[in-house]
Amino acid sequence: MDKPAGRREWLGLLVLVLPTLLVAMDMTSLFLALPKLSADLGASGTEQLWITDSYGFLVAGFVITMGTLGDRIGRRRLLLVGGAAFAAVSVVAAFATTPALLIAARGALGIAGATLMPSTLALITNMFRDERQRGKAISIWATCQFAGGSLGPVLAGFLLQHFAWGSIFLIAVPAMAVLLIAGPILLPEFRTPAPGRLDFGGVALSLAAVLLVVFGLKQLTTGAGLLVPLGAIVAGTVLGAVFVRRQLRRPVPLLDLRLFRNRPFTAVLVALVFAGVAMAGVGLLVTQYLQGVLGYSPLASALLFAPMGIGVAAGTTVAPALARRLAPVTAITGGLMVSAAGGLLLACTDGLPLVVAGIAVLTLGTGPLFALGIGLVVGSVPPERAGSAASMADTGNYLGGSLGLAFIGLVATAVYHHTFPAGTTLAVDVARADVANQAKAAFTTGLNVTGVIAAVLFAGLALLVTRMRASAERAEELQDAQQAR
Repeated sequence: MDKPAGRREWLGLLVLVLPTLLVAMDMTSLFLALPKLSADLGASGTEQLWITDSYGFLVAGFVITMGTLGDRIGRRRLLLVGGAAFAAVSVVAAFATTPALLIAARGALGIAGATLMPSTLALITNMFRDERQRGKAISIWATCQFAGGSLGPVLAGFLLQHFAWGSIFLIAVPAMAVLLIAGPILLPEFRTPAPGRLDFGGVALSLAAVLLVVFGLKQLTTGAGLLVPLGAIVAGTVLGAVFVRRQLRRPVPLLDLRLFRNRPFTAVLVALVFAGVAMAGVGLLVTQYLQGVLGYSPLASALLFAPMGIGVAAGTTVAPALARRLAPVTAITGGLMVSAAGGLLLACTDGLPLVVAGIAVLTLGTGPLFALGIGLVVGSVPPERAGSAASMADTGNYLGGSLGLAFIGLVATAVYHHTFPAGTTLAVDVARADVANQAKAAFTTGLNVTGVIAAVLFAGLALLVTRMRASAERAEELQDAQQAR
């Protein structure tokens, strides 16, 4: 029986949640700050998209490499290096004077953030050997990660009410200082005993494939033509296929794609991607709805948005208790159906009460997926591959979040202009009294459509997880029958 974790391990967990919170919050904290910093820096519409999305895209692009690198050079070492870089680049972002500098800083923060997320989760698997304690620790980690993403706008709203927009980046500095001081004392070091050489060709292929596809998708949202974006998507897809073929042939792959033969594992990863799409899209639309349609200040909007973070926190907190009464896959499926109900509330909303209820119910249902699903992903591999497995989970969620910002934002904009053809942007239209009500109604329709999309995604994911589980159970029964013969 594995030795239970003691006081040092639980204190170490507190240290690990600091980078977890910050990386997640950095993904969403610009939702409320974007109008102010764009005005200060004179950022164009395209530059605003890159300021918002470059962080998440580069996290998604580099997290696979960083998860595997941590397995090789040491997870604590990579965590501390990444923490120092994150603090330094945060200062650069806080005092950026041009859109280009801020975009570059956000991209660098994404690379640094990619070193932090898989390292924290992999270290938890090393520190908590007892299965029940590990489940509780992963639940706390998941609560901090996903609640941090939801609470990012809340903190940003408070800071924007009292300080300049650069303050949303400077909060990372003291938190990372705590990590750098306490980490070497409380966190163990772990690396794979015989890691082999890092697959630099695989690194280049994975990064190029992700970034080309992401670039193409973003260009599609700008309406600047089809040739360049479609060419980038095709090129990225081809490189992705080459990457997959390379990994399947290597004895020690950068990414162990054979894990996808495990159907529940695959279902959880797919669910993480599309849950990220739904949650990021809903978060973007709701924060804009609170300010642009209902007219709340950034701070009031942040407080009204808090139920989204509270919902995630509550869902991940109760997930371990659910797992003691239900099979993890059953708990995940039930939670996804609850999230679908939250999407339907948003689809029906025409005011504040249903918006608040919708985001709370939607995020409450994601708790079992985040807490139990990530545990299933990491628990499916031996300890020396925990960083690589953690990187798969992080890649899925962050890529899904970035795609959600792009696609659901595009759909909502299209609905807005279709419903209100004379419109330009919500901020401009609301400022014109003669069209204010029409503009607000059009944006509300866009939010309703976003709710429908979220409900369909979560219901589809619940069906997928159920079917994958049934298929896996049939395969096990067939295998047992063959062995009995």
